[in-house]
Amino acid sequence: MRLRPAHTPLTPASLTALAVTGLAVTGLAVTGLAVTGPATPAQAAPHPGATFHVDCATAPAAPAGSDGSASHPWTTLAQANAHTYGPGDRLLFKRGTTCTGSLTPKGAGSSDAPFTIADYGPGNGRAAIDGAGAHDAVLLSNTQYVHLSRLEITNAADPGSERNAVRLRLTDYGTAHGFEIDHLYIHDVRGGDAKTLTGSSAIHIGVEGTAKASSYDGLDIHHNRIENVDREGIYFKSTFSKRDLVGQQQDPNVYPGAWTPSTGVRVHDNTLKSIGGDGMKLDTTSGAVVERNRVDGFQLRSPSANAGIWTFNTDDTLIQHNEVSGGGNSHDGMSFDADGASSHTVFQYNYSHDNKGGFLLVCPYSGAKTIDTVARYNVSHNDGTRLLQNCAGPILNTQIYNNTFSNKETIPGYLVQDDNSSPATTQHEQHIRNNIFVSGGTGGYGFSNPTAGLALDHNAFYGIDMTRPNPGGITSDPLLRSDFRLSDGSPAIGAGTAVPDNGGKDYFGNKLKPGAPNIGAYAGPGTTG
Repeated sequence: MRLRPAHTPLTPASLTALAVTGLAVTGLAVTGLAVTGPATPAQAAPHPGATFHVDCATAPAAPAGSDGSASHPWTTLAQANAHTYGPGDRLLFKRGTTCTGSLTPKGAGSSDAPFTIADYGPGNGRAAIDGAGAHDAVLLSNTQYVHLSRLEITNAADPGSERNAVRLRLTDYGTAHGFEIDHLYIHDVRGGDAKTLTGSSAIHIGVEGTAKASSYDGLDIHHNRIENVDREGIYFKSTFSKRDLVGQQQDPNVYPGAWTPSTGVRVHDNTLKSIGGDGMKLDTTSGAVVERNRVDGFQLRSPSANAGIWTFNTDDTLIQHNEVSGGGNSHDGMSFDADGASSHTVFQYNYSHDNKGGFLLVCPYSGAKTIDTVARYNVSHNDGTRLLQNCAGPILNTQIYNNTFSNKETIPGYLVQDDNSSPATTQHEQHIRNNIFVSGGTGGYGFSNPTAGLALDHNAFYGIDMTRPNPGGITSDPLLRSDFRLSDGSPAIGAGTAVPDNGGKDYFGNKLKPGAPNIGAYAGPGTTG
């Protein structure tokens, strides 16, 4: 960005079925669990903490005797904010009611008894919190072991100012453990376009301060539905992120602390739709996993550069089984991005389609480097303006192999676009092999300002006038089916070159066999029908 494994195969049909609607998750299967004989009702474990209720529809202000009990619930966020919560406590909001303002609870849970914020009451209506233009509708500050679940959160009033729906904040805290954020419906968060340490986002994971290195350990963000948000969907940022690898790509005066990554981060099974800027950005994490998310429309309202799912200043990020589409323009508008100071980022088994910017950006600049990016066994369909783009900084050991790129309606101008500020002497190591490129039109697929480190081999180019050397490649019709498998008799079957440490499976979940692989994202035999 400019500053600016067993699984169900992700086919176009199955990806469309993967959706989060309200509180129900459809299209997901649980395997390996057998139930024999009649089920025995589970006995609820004793609850270690107290339960507090909030019903903001009861009265505009706290009535006499309001103590947070079910019979005398609190009626304002101010009452909920005044209490200090402990391990096992539950703060529950009544379904079908809306509280206005900011929820800023104090206290923390424990490893065996988290503090839970959720809903209560009959019916299907949601318990809602409307930030009404406040900076944060929900702020969890200097706390840990918190479970936030099943609420509706919005923040639309006075659009254009910085704000968030949910913000986690650590300020000179140290390591905070044990966060779970799930089954939220976040919508209409009308923040400003600036991308800062503190907003604007649907879910903002922040680390501030300079006196004590702080980070998160154990953060699970899953099954949330996020719609109509400006600027960021899910966003991480930390002041403790300075290291040689990042150079001057971020301001060392604003982010001065030594790189202290958050760990145990999982972002999965979320649905994001109509995002003004970035869908998801991981920053200052190590070993994060981003999987089975759906990003449907991003870079729709921001004049700045944004991507669907991307990393900055991270180590060992795994991004897999996601579907990303609807990148609104070519600035950046790519599904995926390994940005500056991203080290060993793996993009695999993802479905990218109909993004105006393209498929993958690798983007260090201003002294930053990006190292060991791998894109394998992904499918890209009708992505443009370029399929791959490199920024001006050093790019070391990018491996792009066994992907399928099918462009029938949209013809990308460039297969690889190196930024104009990248001189021919810039170190750009990019090895492109075993990929299928199929075009249904004419022209395009150029190479803008290519550097000496660009190498191609064993790729299939069909419908494309390829002028660069491609040893071991093919130019005949690979017989690519509409489901991105290969038809019987395809010349791409067994025509690739073996790649070590290849992940072990193809896009469809087929086990990779020894020897020469197929070209493209499908490793199985030819199919008929």
